Amino acid sequence: MPRTDVLGEEFQRQREVLKLVGATLKAAEMPFALAGGYAVWTRGGPESTHDVDFVLPQDLAEKAVQVLLENGMDAVDAPEDWLVKVGRDTVVVDLIHRLPTGPVDDELLTRCDELPVDSVTMPVMSATDLIISRMLALSEHACDLSRIVGCGRALREQIDWRLVRQEAKRSPFAQAALGLLDALDVAGGEGDA
Repeated sequence: MPRTDVLGEEFQRQREVLKLVGATLKAAEMPFALAGGYAVWTRGGPESTHDVDFVLPQDLAEKAVQVLLENGMDAVDAPEDWLVKVGRDTVVVDLIHRLPTGPVDDELLTRCDELPVDSVTMPVMSATDLIISRMLALSEHACDLSRIVGCGRALREQIDWRLVRQEAKRSPFAQAALGLLDALDVAGGEGDA
């Protein structure tokens, strides 16, 4: 089978699981939002090739897992302390309750937009929060700037670059990423403020 067919099938499995999780959390009236690569994809970026990410408050994480297990998802162990996981059909879903910017809270969820995600309308993280989270996640052990460049290019008109510049001051890696985006003329053309 050609590689594109395999990737196409994986993308379809990811989208089906994404819709199941989103619809299930909506039906349970739980506060959540689509995050990560699929949030970028929903907003016009490239399709995620890794997994499916959602954000929700920490006090609802275990309840969300229980609701999802009751609706066809499987339990997946997560050694990390900032998320829980579920899965289905080889697709892993991260339910993130703490981002590099801090705990997922009402303020973050209020900034989300209700958008159609492959036929299911659900809250999607703001473009500004997405890129800030990606930039602040950079470290000496995880410094792949390609995801940030791709996100910045695809979502540039949706991003509040003034806020990104302010938040980038929290990390030298985020500052370096912002410098690259400026050099590529992606970050709103404002230069260092």
